[in-house]
Amino acid sequence: MLRQIEGSRAVAESVALCRPEVICAYPITPQTHIVEGLGEMVKSGQLKGCDFINVESEFAALSVAIGSSAAGARSYTATASQGLLYMAEAVYNASGLGLPIVMTIGNRAIGAPINIWNDHSDSMSMRDAGWLQLHAETNQEAADLHIQAFKLAEELSLPVMVCMDGFILTHAYERVDVPTQQQVDAFLPPFAPRQVLDPAAPLSIGAMVGPEAFMEVRYLDHQKQSQALELIPELSREFRDAFGRDSGGLLRGYRATDADTLVVAMGSVNGTIQETVDQLRAEGMKIGSVSLCSYRPFPAEALRRALGCASEIVVVEKCVAVGMGGILSMEIRNALSGLPLTVSTVVAGLGGRAITQKALRAVFQRAQFGQLQPLTFLGLNENVVSRELERQRDRRHSGPPAENILRDLRSPVCP
Repeated sequence: MLRQIEGSRAVAESVALCRPEVICAYPITPQTHIVEGLGEMVKSGQLKGCDFINVESEFAALSVAIGSSAAGARSYTATASQGLLYMAEAVYNASGLGLPIVMTIGNRAIGAPINIWNDHSDSMSMRDAGWLQLHAETNQEAADLHIQAFKLAEELSLPVMVCMDGFILTHAYERVDVPTQQQVDAFLPPFAPRQVLDPAAPLSIGAMVGPEAFMEVRYLDHQKQSQALELIPELSREFRDAFGRDSGGLLRGYRATDADTLVVAMGSVNGTIQETVDQLRAEGMKIGSVSLCSYRPFPAEALRRALGCASEIVVVEKCVAVGMGGILSMEIRNALSGLPLTVSTVVAGLGGRAITQKALRAVFQRAQFGQLQPLTFLGLNENVVSRELERQRDRRHSGPPAENILRDLRSPVCP
């Protein structure tokens, strides 16, 4: 049913329709509304047969989910930013144990300095932790991906992160088609765990493994991710047949088939990119875009097919590997190895910085004429950066850069 609804509420209702048996909750902005909504549904009886467990930390949230999943319960939690870093040890444990937990990430910047706004630094930091990572472009897709995520996790016995942009999606009100319980039940079968702790057949999980077997265990984890490359598109097609709309998959092209310049991005910024593409297309520029939904597993072959027809690739990403540059673009360059393509990195939106059509338009036009630098920080205030670098050169005790920059921005002599 179509409803005007907050993104967090849409996700909470979709998760509830998946009939989780254990929800582990610890609040951290911007995912708090999701677990609050689920708590309300458990308390009111709308979500039955579910233990809603308030824990004392993010580490505890995932640790409890690991225990409940190992005991055979469909388990869910959510977090963001520093919360994800705090549970890092448990993140690796969940995937290493092959437990099909679903976790929402309300993507948010990582401090210091403290910042509660959106970028992809948090989920990107866990890109090698063995979880599947799916990125939502819209609130409709965020709701839909959770339904697919439970089935994907349980088919492969692997945990799944569903990533949605904090505030931009979590707190935005949009029209979302929330499915019925009957639709979800028909798509998602009851949880039948591949492994389960049973008092009648006691065993240990996560015990010591030495050099004679550790590589084989890790290889099998890699193989599961490879299986997901086939299963994710299959589940997306199954979802479309059941619910009547496209959501998920590995990637989606937009006006991409005849494009000379292709833009690649993840998450909600794809909407702004597509509007910019429409404007430039109307002016005669052969440009298109590719929205990447599956970041882990990384769909290298699918990207190679989608991007190989272009001559210029522009990667817009909301994260930076300090001292190296773009993370997503590095992986795309690797996927496109051997093809005569130029790949440029545009780091944008860090800490919630606005990504405007005007700024994107200028970048894409520079790319068209081969004038885009290999690494661009979109909207960077070079004046305040120069002043801080000069301050650091002149004074040994120059003070904290973040506070200095804020002071410069308040100064009437700083543009």
